[in-house]
Formats: sequence, C-alpha cells, structure tokens
Amino acid sequence: MTLKVTSKAFWEGDTIPKQYTADGTNLSPPLEWGSVPEGAQSLVMICDDPDAPAKTWTHWLIYNLPPTDHHLPEGVPAHEELQNGARQGLNDFGKIGYGGPAPPGHKPHRYYFTLYALDRQLKLPARATRQQLQAAMEGHLLEQGQLMGSYSR
Repeated sequence: MTLKVTSKAFWEGDTIPKQYTADGTNLSPPLEWGSVPEGAQSLVMICDDPDAPAKTWTHWLIYNLPPTDHHLPEGVPAHEELQNGARQGLNDFGKIGYGGPAPPGHKPHRYYFTLYALDRQLKLPARATRQQLQAAMEGHLLEQGQLMGSYSR
C-alpha cells in the first residue's frame, strides 16, 4: 500500500507555483495525505531534487510528525521544533526548514515530496542531517508515498 500525497497548490508532475520557490516567497507548499498504516508512530517528509548537478539536493527534512496529522500547511515556519512536536533538519542550503526550488540554468528540475510512515518515533534532535535521518529511519519504514512537481527558471 502507498501513501497518497497531494497538494492544493499543484498536481502530480505540474509546475510548482513561484511562491513556493526561491524566486518567489519561498513558502513551503500545502501538503495533504490520507490514512497512514496501522502501527505508524511517526511520519517523515523529505523534499529533494534528484536533478541537481552534483548530488540529490535536499530541500526539506521534517520528522516525528504525529501519525494523526494528515497535512502540512502552507508556509511551515523554519523552527527547529514545531507545536505538534515535529522537528526539522538541515537542508542542503545549511538552514532549518524548507528551502524552495532554485535550479541552476533553464532546464526543469523535479522536486519530490516524499512522506514516510515509520513504526517508531525517531530519537533525533532538531538540525539532523539527511544522512542522520536516513540512518535513524532504516528498518522502520511501514509505507511511503510521494508528490512530484517541477520547476525551471
């Protein structure tokens, strides 16, 4: 079974609106998902760009989202810890929170918003790196789903 991730801002495969990019107001887009699998103890959202020149570029790490939550609102604040207990890690811009698309050149890049349902809470402090997050998630994945949008300058 796969989690279905959607957004009111763009459809699967569509262009991400400018306000959710570094060329706009750099807000995180609103994201929604349906029911999570039984036994889920936390959710993780990773946004990345596999088309970046040197490596897959991480735009957002947010983890320990409560499994009872079914959305992330537009413009999640760049705080280490959110009111619902979720924590945010360091993106590849070296910052906490969401960093919107800013692709070099004029070729469209794909941006994946991938949601993971885990069978445990992660014992990670805020500001974790992607490598730390992936290591903590290993062996605890119940289900995942994603939404892909594209953007070019």
